Amino acid sequence: MSKTGNSDTARATMKDVAVRAGVSQSTVSFVLNGQETMRISAETRKRVLDAVAELGYRPRAAGRPPSASAHRVIGLMFDEVATSPFAAISIEGVQEEAWKQDVIVEVVMTGGDRDYEAAVLRKWAADRVEGVIYGSILTRKLDPPDALSKHSAVLLNCYDGESRFPAVVPAERRGGEVATQALIAAGHRRIAFISGEPWMEASDQRMEGYERALRAAGIPVDPSLIVEGNFLPSGGRAATLKLLSGGNRPDAIFCANDLMAVGCYEALKESGEQIGRTIAVMGYDDQEIAQHLSPALSTVLLPHREMGQWSAQQLLGGSAPTALQERMECPLVLRDSHWILDA
Repeated sequence: MSKTGNSDTARATMKDVAVRAGVSQSTVSFVLNGQETMRISAETRKRVLDAVAELGYRPRAAGRPPSASAHRVIGLMFDEVATSPFAAISIEGVQEEAWKQDVIVEVVMTGGDRDYEAAVLRKWAADRVEGVIYGSILTRKLDPPDALSKHSAVLLNCYDGESRFPAVVPAERRGGEVATQALIAAGHRRIAFISGEPWMEASDQRMEGYERALRAAGIPVDPSLIVEGNFLPSGGRAATLKLLSGGNRPDAIFCANDLMAVGCYEALKESGEQIGRTIAVMGYDDQEIAQHLSPALSTVLLPHREMGQWSAQQLLGGSAPTALQERMECPLVLRDSHWILDA
């Protein structure tokens, strides 16, 4: 099934093209960039181009205004990039939106080093960049560097306690709520929740949404159905085995991210369960692996691309960003794992 509330062409990305054509994103990139020296068959090139046409995908440069002058520049600063796929998705969103206005994005990864951050911000001030997006790989409250106040700035996937800068974060509570509501709507009542590490804000807020949905449906929150995980497959597997060995077997398991759902699948299959038939599973994140699990995983989309686009729009909207916090909707992605087909 497609993302709830969106048609196939609503948000076509290079990833969508790759999935439709049955190739890697690298292959799509080489085909679209006219790399004739790469040994890509004519049949593969045709599949990619057909997928582009079917989905209405627009390459990043499509539609940008011509410019004879020097390109404008904004800065994008992330604490981490390699530890999660979501940083790259956010970067793509920023770049796509900025390039529509003929603006180049300079990206740096700082590792959270305050001295390095200060040095980069001084350079960007000297270069007169039009603004800075300051991003975090984890959704959290933070204390931005002092030098950020010298720039027009936006916080991406983070926020400061004093609300000095506009910020965009996912609506995690609402995401946890809609995921649980989907399980309730499918007829489930004993819904377990596997959390992430408790110090992570996203984990707490997803669990708050889970509990809120249960209470709204008149279903008591059962502490025996809430088990701590670690946002990794190992934690999902261990938590699922613990749930199955308890006296109150769940009929659905909501994993606080897709990687734990991978471990959950392993444990359920080891235990002779049939996902989507004898027990339901819901994930959260909509990572690439979700659609390739068997059965395909129902989950919740983290809107990192849209958050990146929003951040660029705030900087390039023609007026100084206002101090506000945008909580962006996390859409439900319904596939096959949350149903009980034999019921």
